[in-house]
Amino acid sequence: MKLVIVGAGSSYTPELIAGVIQHHAQLPFDEICLTDIDARRLEILTGLSERMLAKAGLGVRVHATLERARALEGAHFVNCIIRVGGMEARIQDERIPLRYGIIGQETTGPGGMMKALRTIPVMLDLAHEMERVCPRAWLINYTNPSGIIAEALGKHSRVRCIGLCSGPQEWSKAILTAMGVEPARANVEWVGLNHLGFAIRVWVDGEDATARAIEAVADKWAVDGEWLRALGAIPASYLRNYYHRGLVVEAAQQPGQLTRGERVKEIEAALLEQYADPTLAEKPPLLAQRGGGGYADVACAAMRAIAHNTGERQIVQVLNGGALDDIPADASVEVPCLVDASGAHPLRMGALPLPIRGLVQAVKAYESLTVQAAVEGSRRVALQALMAHPLVPSWEVARPLLDELLEANRRWIPWA
Repeated sequence: MKLVIVGAGSSYTPELIAGVIQHHAQLPFDEICLTDIDARRLEILTGLSERMLAKAGLGVRVHATLERARALEGAHFVNCIIRVGGMEARIQDERIPLRYGIIGQETTGPGGMMKALRTIPVMLDLAHEMERVCPRAWLINYTNPSGIIAEALGKHSRVRCIGLCSGPQEWSKAILTAMGVEPARANVEWVGLNHLGFAIRVWVDGEDATARAIEAVADKWAVDGEWLRALGAIPASYLRNYYHRGLVVEAAQQPGQLTRGERVKEIEAALLEQYADPTLAEKPPLLAQRGGGGYADVACAAMRAIAHNTGERQIVQVLNGGALDDIPADASVEVPCLVDASGAHPLRMGALPLPIRGLVQAVKAYESLTVQAAVEGSRRVALQALMAHPLVPSWEVARPLLDELLEANRRWIPWA
């Protein structure tokens, strides 16, 4: 099998290579092709990938190219980890909304919208190229905002794809760890959107243990414990940006406070220096500070389920197709799916609980409008998307904020 990594100059690449090594018995890739638009980063990550695979004693051929179409030839799986605009664009996405009293974050609110508008055209170009060059290959996407990307790909391409985030797996694991419960005894029902998901039920030994789960995490979660009890569910940590928006913005606006993008920029500079060390042949401990831990596990699990037609239950991003009653069928959701050789099949989860329904629907409307704005190149629809977002308080804020964001992104968004 041939694996292609698009955006292989990413600091995440060693995480994925480590996963390939760990799961090689089930995913016996004999060829890995790395491709990127940054020649220097591609050279560094290719060298480290070769050393990691050699140290593991695997006879996997590694090669690299700046020509994406050439990389895709003969691919079975294509893992995508690109960042259009790089870390500088991310920092803009974070800094500009803060001047308007709105959280800046790469997948949430106005910042996430800009990342989507930059990224969707590039992802659709990749999808259409795969349709021509490797139509039977699977696109495994980790590029953020991955839920919005999943919807764009599902609506506007024929590529076979699955959208991934390690968050649901990590949050579910944290819940069960706090409860002192082995995963084999439990089932966490996760529903919602990417970075807007909720554990609505926790089952242990066939019994509903949701209340017990809430108590176990109430004093250690990103969201206030009293609200968890009132809500009756456990939200993803990103929901802190909604439920505690004032506190989050106030903390981010403190003098000298770095944004997450600014901190990551420093970490990535140090990582690249380590990656270039010809004696390094494993992912360094510093990578854990970069975030995104667990990506290799979910990526390899999805590829393994497809390759071996296992029908394994996994939480991934797909078009809804009736899984959630309250979301359009052609909109993306993050729900439990059965993954086999024909892709991810969402399990029917029914109606969203009323306490979370309105927020999920509002953010979904924003996401679908963002996809439409990116595909049509429409400032008018982009403005509709921004006004639909729950974190944007008014027209008086949305209009100048959009103007400033689009001006800052003119290099990557031609119609801006």
